[in-house]
Amino acid sequence: MTSPADRLRAVRDRIATAARAAGRDPSLVTLLAVSKTWPAEAVRELAALGQTAFGENRAQELTAKAAELADLPLEWHFIGQLQRNKAAAVARTGAVVHSLDRLPLARALARVGEEAGRPVGVFLQVDLGGAAGELAERGGATPDDVPALADAVADLPGLTLRGLMAVAPRGEEPGPAFVRLAALAERVRADHPGAAELSAGMSGDLEEAIAAGATLVRVGTALFGSRPLTSARVTPVTGVPPGSPEEVV
Repeated sequence: MTSPADRLRAVRDRIATAARAAGRDPSLVTLLAVSKTWPAEAVRELAALGQTAFGENRAQELTAKAAELADLPLEWHFIGQLQRNKAAAVARTGAVVHSLDRLPLARALARVGEEAGRPVGVFLQVDLGGAAGELAERGGATPDDVPALADAVADLPGLTLRGLMAVAPRGEEPGPAFVRLAALAERVRADHPGAAELSAGMSGDLEEAIAAGATLVRVGTALFGSRPLTSARVTPVTGVPPGSPEEVV
């Protein structure tokens, strides 16, 4: 059984190898450790090894872990689908939001950013579709809607547009999908040069994402191990079974 240090080293080696193969500097690719469903102690263990960026996909888990681990200099990211009634709680943690896909949510996040005097960093989530051109059901704005959404978000003083995010579609090789994402990101950067980041790639496809230009990869299983079955687990922080109203983001 591998240790957390072994797993972290292996993932970092994969990132470095993929970056060099693409002619890129490995230091320009950030590793985001996706700690969803894992207890705060697991985050603390990786943090002791030098990992500082962590991602959560449920608002309650994010706020609880951020509070419990407030003594550590961590950078939190929210990567799940976000409802407007949870936007303020997520934004107040200082987390970067990767799943902004509609203007009403952008306005809700912007209000908190303005009130706090600290703009909320956001990525626009893109639905890359599927092999047959259908929506991938991963969430996100359609590619055709992204440029206008980027314009609107860039005009909100409470937000900082950092770039685009997407999940590879089901039933399709990830490489071509990430190439489409990179082309869209280049189009957005032409109008918004500050939106230079690209959040793409997970445990199974980070190499393809880095080859397409990803600057941030979201890795959970390869760092923490396999998660418990959804039907059997209880969220470590809240103690609430998944799927209950209290647990839905």
